[in-house]
Amino acid sequence: MEVTIDQNSGYCFGVEFAIQMAEDEMESGETLFCLGDIVHNDMEVKRLHAKGLRIITREDLLHLKDCKVLIRAHGEPPETYQIASQNNIELVDASCPVVLKLQNRVKNAFDVMEASEGQIVIYGQPGHAEVIGLTGQTKGKAIIIMHDEDLERIDFTKPVTLFSQTTKSTQGFYRMKAMIEERMKATQQDFQTINFNANDSICRQVSNREPQLKKFAQEQDIIIFVSSKKSSNGKALFSVCKAENEQSYFITNEEELVPDWFEGTSKVGVCGATSTPMWLMKNVADAIRLIGESCAA
Repeated sequence: MEVTIDQNSGYCFGVEFAIQMAEDEMESGETLFCLGDIVHNDMEVKRLHAKGLRIITREDLLHLKDCKVLIRAHGEPPETYQIASQNNIELVDASCPVVLKLQNRVKNAFDVMEASEGQIVIYGQPGHAEVIGLTGQTKGKAIIIMHDEDLERIDFTKPVTLFSQTTKSTQGFYRMKAMIEERMKATQQDFQTINFNANDSICRQVSNREPQLKKFAQEQDIIIFVSSKKSSNGKALFSVCKAENEQSYFITNEEELVPDWFEGTSKVGVCGATSTPMWLMKNVADAIRLIGESCAA
């Protein structure tokens, strides 16, 4: 049985950067707090916990003083920085540069929209850490959309500036863009041009994985997709695999492998989300090889 790990899978730059910063900070042996899971993968969170990383909530942050807190790649709203300043908390800011740039764009657009009674609309997952950070740039006024019914929250008679969470589907973003544009044209029939500005703010390092993953899934007999169930990116990329290869299975670690999946199989592909560590995919690949040896015997 040939087992291949997709070399395009695994951490994106932002997540890799945040984990490296965390490990560097913990070399001194000092406890480092992290506001939310550093990455949406329980196995990696557990590994870093053993090194001294402690996950805290936003409520916990209010009561901490005189310590170090890591801001993960997803970024944070302005209020987090204000709380840290008030409580003498040293922030280790591992916000992804792509996310920070987007936060700045959203803030500038919001200032313009406020003056014209317009709306900032963000295509993203409600409650997602990155979306919370982006909404914070708009004083909590941004309209979050993810499903078709969410469009009802938009006033199509007023200007709209659209952005996307960096890890969302490109196809999904352009579908929402088209629907908003259509609704605005229908509502503003007397206007030759509508006041609608759509910004494709999806990270290309993430979006480029979809076509790469499609090709990888087509080349394998079976796909084993490794990801935490918490990862929205994992769910999206797994659906790409499933569409191309019906024999695709979603697991969180090697313990969830089912030997019957591999009967009569010669080519197995292992891949994962932008939040899946390479060491975990290697563990899964090694476990599959052992299953293959057992079947051969």
